Amino acid sequence: MIAVRQLPILAAMLSLAVLPATALASGHGGGGEGGGINLVEMKPIDVPIVEGNRSDARLRLKLVLRAADAPDAAKITADMPALREAALAGASEFARLHASPYVAVDAEMLVHDLTATLHQRDPGITAVLLVEVVASAA
Repeated sequence: MIAVRQLPILAAMLSLAVLPATALASGHGGGGEGGGINLVEMKPIDVPIVEGNRSDARLRLKLVLRAADAPDAAKITADMPALREAALAGASEFARLHASPYVAVDAEMLVHDLTATLHQRDPGITAVLLVEVVASAA
């Protein structure tokens, strides 16, 4: 489990690693045919953390989807509204069952759950990369 104080460092490291790869996936990089990593960024997700009958906390995520190849990346980009809906549903379920603003988020479990959900929706998604995760009181 990742401690809350380690999340900014982890997010900074992942952001640096993701930026060049995102450029390759979107066709702005210098990679040739079949070269590079195919990543598609998803808009940030913000869902409530419900405890009992109260919702006074939020779970915020930034995700990047890794595609098997460039055609899959294009398909993922075109299907982003439906994929985002599935990611919101998966994040909401995770927040309801496993998140609290007072305990570090189990990022490994969250990634596993979201990867399974999104891969089922689109088999071209090989992994969900969690760039940032924050659980905080609203």
